[in-house]
Amino acid sequence: MGDTTDDAIEAFFAGNSFAVVGASSDRSKYGNKVLRSYLQAGRRVYAVNPKPGQIEGLPAYPDLASLPERVHGVSIITPPSVTTGIVEQAARAGIRRLWMQPGAESDEAIRRADELGIELIHSGPCVLVLQGFRDV
Repeated sequence: MGDTTDDAIEAFFAGNSFAVVGASSDRSKYGNKVLRSYLQAGRRVYAVNPKPGQIEGLPAYPDLASLPERVHGVSIITPPSVTTGIVEQAARAGIRRLWMQPGAESDEAIRRADELGIELIHSGPCVLVLQGFRDV
């Protein structure tokens, strides 16, 4: 099952590329704030949103399979009804680390990530807090 220990969080941030599924162009939404938190922390990050266009100057990719590289970790900011599908996408793309942000979790998605052997952080801290996000 998911882990919110310091070791799991450290392993998640140890990578050099990330994706935010549920990235939003609306700066008041968490999908935008989480994306900006990665940018503020100087991390390489990709925006994943099915709507074409750009978010915070980055191209929006329709799904994890469309990313130009396999990322180290994925922050998920989606409705719980969508999250299980994102877990499946991540597994197919070979992504082994997921962080379900508060509000994105569902019992089904957590169970599926466990079945697939994905390292999962959920029901814990928000990436915004841990990266020291400043909403500027």
